[in-house]
Amino acid sequence: MRISEALATQRPFFSFEFFPPKDDAGSRQLFDAIAALQPLRPSFVSITYGAGGSTRARTVALAKQIQQEIGLTVVAHVTCVGADRSQLRSLFDDLARAGVENVLALRGDPPAGSSFEPPPGGFAHASDLIAMLKRNYGFCIGAACYPEKHPEAPTLEDDLLKLKLKADAGADFLVSQLFFDNAHFFEFERRARAAGIDLPMLPGLMPITNFGQIRRFVAMCGASIPPKLSVEMEARKGDDKAVEDLGVAYASMQALELLLGGAAGIHFYTLNRSPATRAIVSSLLAASAWRPAFSITTR
Repeated sequence: MRISEALATQRPFFSFEFFPPKDDAGSRQLFDAIAALQPLRPSFVSITYGAGGSTRARTVALAKQIQQEIGLTVVAHVTCVGADRSQLRSLFDDLARAGVENVLALRGDPPAGSSFEPPPGGFAHASDLIAMLKRNYGFCIGAACYPEKHPEAPTLEDDLLKLKLKADAGADFLVSQLFFDNAHFFEFERRARAAGIDLPMLPGLMPITNFGQIRRFVAMCGASIPPKLSVEMEARKGDDKAVEDLGVAYASMQALELLLGGAAGIHFYTLNRSPATRAIVSSLLAASAWRPAFSITTR
């Protein structure tokens, strides 16, 4: 199903993001996680690229396998990094033949320690990639947005301008970068709507299961950890179970507030693991307090 159609008809709307594994053990972990999360009826799952486009072939292969063999709706990440236009067209042709209807079009990250350089014969911006897709293919196109701005954007205003270019180029829906303070998302959404960006917007949450790991992630993506949450996590340092319990509880409260605030759904960054995400979504499905916020009949 096309994500734009799902967003118009499905509530609750939950989606899960996975990354391509590096080896057989990682593949087993990935498919175990998918099997554990499948009963929650995700509206879609997405498969990322590695930095520099390093996992392009595995991304396409996994997207095809999950869609064709498991039967879940897939969003395949595609980036401008490391591929010229002819290579990208070949990739899109392959996805289309496999029946994949949805892509997330991104500029992409360069390999660690380097800055982004447009590949020869390729695209410099996600908006350029989106425009090509809109002209030549029938995919439903997703784009990224950044509640605390992209780390390379000089200002919030510049970041919003870049998002408007992606919307005007033909994006159909937006998925946000992770954040831990809902005030950032709601303010960002308000500014985006005021700028004429009316696309469905899925807030992205990453349940904290490892404090050191999450610190590295937020440093890379430009997000922040609220001081009170940081203090509570520091107090549990060395107790992995306590950290995960707090992370699940915090993300559950975040998700509930976002849904009550009118968010279309929640996109979960799973890190190819299921327990934390499964606990959060299961609790939301079991609860009823947030459901009156939705006017669309559930499936």
